[in-house]
Amino acid sequence: MQELNDDNYYSQSANQAFFSVSQYKDFCKCESMAMAKIRGEFEQKQTKAMLIGILVDRFFEGTLEQLRQESPNIFYCRNGALRADFRKADQIIKRVQQDERFMQYMSGEKQKILTFEMFGVPWKMKMDSFVEGICITDLKVVQNFKSLAFWRYDLQGAVYQVGADICGYGRLPFYLAAVTKEAITNLDIFQIDQPTLAMALREIEGNMPRFIAVKSGIEEPHYCGVCDYCKSVKKARIRNYSELLED
Repeated sequence: MQELNDDNYYSQSANQAFFSVSQYKDFCKCESMAMAKIRGEFEQKQTKAMLIGILVDRFFEGTLEQLRQESPNIFYCRNGALRADFRKADQIIKRVQQDERFMQYMSGEKQKILTFEMFGVPWKMKMDSFVEGICITDLKVVQNFKSLAFWRYDLQGAVYQVGADICGYGRLPFYLAAVTKEAITNLDIFQIDQPTLAMALREIEGNMPRFIAVKSGIEEPHYCGVCDYCKSVKKARIRNYSELLED
């Protein structure tokens, strides 16, 4: 099994060799898009909304100052003023630093990488905060708390819990340290209960035979027809105008 580190974790070779939660979710959305990403033919564009989360992640990783020096355009406008996205990220960082419990759950080993075999294939995972023998915590910077369920973080929790167990750390509870991008920042720690994690794991197990077959080239990937990748490769066809009226 390929050894992974911070330098090659997100590399094309690692994505080809390993499944991950994000790759699994890509397959759920659109198999063709997932395969294009694996082949290095398609890259999801980084949005401004994602940037806020990245900056807060970098703070907890301890690499925010390094990013500031390497990419000053992320932080400053041409006139030298801080960009709005960074001001919001800075506000969130200051808020979470004031909360003892939030910082406690984010106080473990940062960005710990584990590789393991599950459902007959190699997997990789990278944990935001890992406290050996205690818990796994993943940082989520979201628009609001309701969006946590939409992004299916139960799938992530299921894989991370099993991965840590396979690697000899035991079946640890999984938490989301969630903070919002609302005008007034909200924050809480959400534990995903064991029945929910077990249900998510069964869902993954049921889908993996198909995804493994597609990734290995045994089966042809399906096109969803609506994602950015599908729109980028589609060919024009004749359609009935009434379809638009029905929508």
